[in-house]
This record gives sequence, structure tokens and C-alpha cells, in this order.
Amino acid sequence: MPSSNNSEDKLINTCESALASANQLEGHIRSLIAKKVFLKGRIESTKITANQFSLHGYAWLATYVESLRQLLNWSKRLKNGNSFGDLEQLILKAGFGEYLAQIRGGIPMSQLEIARLSDFGANEKVEREFLTSDVMLVIQEGNSPKVRQALAELMINNNFGNVGLQESSLEMIRDQFKKFSDEKIAPHAQTWHMNDSLIPDHLISDMSDLGVFGLTIPEKWGGSESGKTAMCLVTEELCRGYLGVGSLVTRTEIAADLIREHGTDLQKLRWLAPLAEGKLLPTALFTEPDTGSDLASVGTRAIRSGTKYQVTGAKTWATHASRADLMTVLVRTEQNQVGHKGVSILVAPKPRGTDDNPFPLTGMSGTEIKVIGYRGMKEYEIAFDGFEVPTDCLLGEVEGQGFKQLMSGMETARIQTAARAIGVAQNALELGLSYSLERYQFGRPIYDFPRISAKLTSMMVEIMICRQLTWSAAREKDAGRRCDIEAGMAKLLSARVAWSAADNAMQIHGGNGYAVEFPISRVLMDSRILNVFEGTGEIQAQIISKRLLETNQTPAA
Repeated sequence: MPSSNNSEDKLINTCESALASANQLEGHIRSLIAKKVFLKGRIESTKITANQFSLHGYAWLATYVESLRQLLNWSKRLKNGNSFGDLEQLILKAGFGEYLAQIRGGIPMSQLEIARLSDFGANEKVEREFLTSDVMLVIQEGNSPKVRQALAELMINNNFGNVGLQESSLEMIRDQFKKFSDEKIAPHAQTWHMNDSLIPDHLISDMSDLGVFGLTIPEKWGGSESGKTAMCLVTEELCRGYLGVGSLVTRTEIAADLIREHGTDLQKLRWLAPLAEGKLLPTALFTEPDTGSDLASVGTRAIRSGTKYQVTGAKTWATHASRADLMTVLVRTEQNQVGHKGVSILVAPKPRGTDDNPFPLTGMSGTEIKVIGYRGMKEYEIAFDGFEVPTDCLLGEVEGQGFKQLMSGMETARIQTAARAIGVAQNALELGLSYSLERYQFGRPIYDFPRISAKLTSMMVEIMICRQLTWSAAREKDAGRRCDIEAGMAKLLSARVAWSAADNAMQIHGGNGYAVEFPISRVLMDSRILNVFEGTGEIQAQIISKRLLETNQTPAA
């Protein structure tokens, strides 16, 4: 493809025009959905349930439009820096071509659920207005066999495109942790997975020395205050090696975010520096066996008695709970209140467990949940029976604020989960590419066959889209702006892309991919959880669609 400034300008201008049409379509669909779910100027819960499919489909449509916007912004930054090369132009063309085609023909919310324009009630006039000449041009020429072949030729040497960091400090962080992952994590990941063993203490110590756990914690509390984009870069590279290793950082990010934003000065003084240094490993106990994603219905009770809370109830999917030193526990402190109003968060210290005695303290016990993937930290179901927590461990020392506190922290958790998904997807891409170049069939590497290379180029394009979407959300969070929509979109799309990339990379491996000694079998198992934790895909779509409807013009009746 020509790389002159004229051709670059023409491509960007065409994509910008197509994006404007997609943005207009999103506005039309939003209005149609609003008419279905609003009653007297407010969203009505029964209408939400009755129209759930189209509501969630709208969330996917809006996510696609935002993804294209961020991909276009990435291309403009590269062009301004004279870095918009042939590969990057092809990624832009293929990304726009494929996602616009899916908007036109149907967006896959899952393998079985396709959201089509007709599901929103869009008529032919709305579709015609969307399908401008520029949109049709991008659809026809964007993700074409010619473009896919050109991408395949450029990608063959692990050239996946300029990610557009444009900051030398961030590039250094990315390079440092890429090397760390390649040398200290990837060679051992399959053994840790096969043995279902904990991530070794010496690796956690190495991560602490590199400042992994203090990336977003302020310098006065022992962190480096590098920001959420740096957090994404480190998380991605660690998860490219092994999902469990990168997910260690998530535990600390959740706890540190909650304490930094909502803790008292004494709580910050007590816990932030040890968290930043990796001396305290935290766990999050939010989910319960009977509530799942409905965190406002938490049933675990914390009854105040003098200077202690007596905690009674059950938690599940407690990641890394035995080896953790600190627990953030969602509890109900006001027993007469229903819903989120009576919910609080306790930041509770605990001793580390051992293999023989995983929970060595009175009033708390745990049972391991065996899992097919996402290993390295272990999952537990926890029972509390009169477990005592000092009252000064109440986050912010104000009761009834727990749900609100948790929701603000979930922005970071979801941004980081999107970064985790990108790392897993990148691992799948690299494993698939390597295998396809080494595996010969019919006298040639299987990469030479278009349906193999096209799978890999599609992975590369979607990973770039997810990366730009996630980093955009990270920048919003760093700027102190509310970003629950952006974080939800990043998590929603990246989780699907990770699963798709792992599934297609396994397909490239053929029968060997189903053998446990091949790492892609582990990557497939790991990728599946990403669409479940930190809010399922369905929950993400619900949050995104409702927030978009609330923040835009709504009908009066």
C-alpha cells in the first residue's frame, strides 16, 4: 500500500467520515432503545429486563463505535509523529472494515447471540443513512483478502504494529517487563499450571523489586505513581507470560485504590506503603454464593460490639485468600437497611496460611475451589463465624458507604482486566504464529494458507483495537474523570477478543492444541475466565447501556 502523505490523509479522512456515520447510527439506536425502556423520564426496571437483548446489543454497538474512534485517534497520533507506516495503515483499514461490516450485518455478543440492526427496531431509512459511500468503501476494501495478505506478509517477523506510546518512559517500562516475562515467567508457566501450584515467592519478590505493586500508588506512600497506562503495560506483559502472575497485581490495585480514595489518613499510613512494597499481599472478598454479581444484596453480617465487628457469613471466589495478608471484605453493617445502603467495606488483616493450615485464625475457614484454568493463586470459598475485625478497619470509618466505594474501585479493576485480556490474547497470537511457521503440511508452512494467516492477522488487528480502547480508559482514570463506561467497554471487548484469539490459536495447532503439553491448551482455559470475573459480559453490557442512556438526552415519557 502506498505510504505517501496523500494516501495517509485520504485513508484517515475516509475513516473519519465512516466513523461520523457510525456515530450517527449509534445516536439513532440509542433513541430507539430509550423509547423502549424509559417511563415518565426514567429507566424502568421491568422494561430493561423485557428488552435486555436489544439493550445489550446497543452496548456492543456503542463499544464498536468507541473502539473505532480510539483506533482512528491512534492512527492520527502516529501520523503526526511520522510513524504511520504500511502495517499501521493496514491495521486501520482492516479494523474499520471488519467492525463496520459487523455493525451492518450483526455484532457477535457471544457465539450464539448476534445483535442486528433489526433487533433495535432500525428501519431501512436508518440503515441507508448509515451506509454512506465512505462506509461502503471501507467495508468493501477494508478487511479484504488483499489487505489480509499484505498484513500477513508484514507480520511474519513478529511485527505487530507500532502501539503508539510516544513516551520514552512508557516504552522503557514495556520493554523491561517484556524481557522479564520472557525470561522469568513464560518458561515456567506451563509447569505451574500443570502442577496447580502457587506462583513462587521468589518471583513475587522479584516483582516487588521492580516496583510492580506500587505502580499507581503515590510516591509519599512508597509507590512510583506511574499511572494507569503504565499499570496496563506491566499487566499486559506479565499476563502474556501467565495470567496468574499478572493477576497478582489486580489484587493490590483493588485494595490500594479503595484505601487511597476512601481510607482515613491512618489507614493510608498503615497499609499503602506495605502494599506498594509487596510486603502485604491482599485479597478481595466481595462475591457470595447466593448473590454473584448482585453485590448490593450482600448477606455477610458485620455486627459492631465495642471496638470489634463480629463477621458472620460466606464468601466465594476468594482469589489468593490463603497466602494473602489483607482482606477487603464487603459486609452488611446496617442490618435494617436493604440494598446498597447498609453495605460497608472492612480492610481486615490476617496471617498467611500454609499448605497444612491455610487459614490459621479463629472464626475463619476456607475450602479450595478447584479450577480448570486461571491457576497460580488458588480460589477459595470462605466461611466466617464470629470472625473479629477491629472497628478502625472500617474503610473510611463510615458505615454504609461500601457499595459506592467499591463501584469507584471497579473502574480500575476493569481497566486492568482488559489489560490482562490483551496480554492473554497477545500470548495466543504469538503461540499461533510460531506454530504456523514451524508446522509444515503439504510441503509448506501452514502459515502460507490464507485461512491460517487470516486468523492471525485478525487477532493482531483486534488486539490493537483493544489496546487503544483500554489505554484511553486508563488516561481518563488518571485524569480523575469518571470512566465506568470506558472501563466497561474495554473489559467487554477485550475479554471476547482474548477468548477468540485463544480459540483460533488452538485451531491453528490442530490436534496438538488439545494436548496438555502445548501451552495453547492452558491459554484457552485461562482466556475463558476473562468474560466472567470483574463483572460478566452481560453485566458489563447492562452497565454500559444504562449509563449511556442516563448520560444522554432521554425522552420525557
